[in-house]
Amino acid sequence: MEDKKVCPGCSHKTKERPEKEYRDLLNRLSRIEGQVRGIRRMVENNAYCPDILIQVSAVNAALNSFNKVLLADHIRTCVADDIRAGKDETIDELVATLQKLMK
Repeated sequence: MEDKKVCPGCSHKTKERPEKEYRDLLNRLSRIEGQVRGIRRMVENNAYCPDILIQVSAVNAALNSFNKVLLADHIRTCVADDIRAGKDETIDELVATLQKLMK
């Protein structure tokens, strides 16, 4: 089902995602892209600063929501599978990732 591989060119892990998860993540990112393009148009059209700031806040919230979904899936799949397989170094990787997210 989920196959973690190492990318031969860069030695980073990769993950094969189920089609629904893949589509859902891409749809979220497409909506965020649209929001960012909207902010750019607001700047180009000299929109009022507070209006732009509110839209930027909405993009930040959407990115945070994306991170929460992706992190939850990562913990339920990759982390849980690695722990079951005795790969305790995955916990260190998760801790390091959480520390970066919480800056």
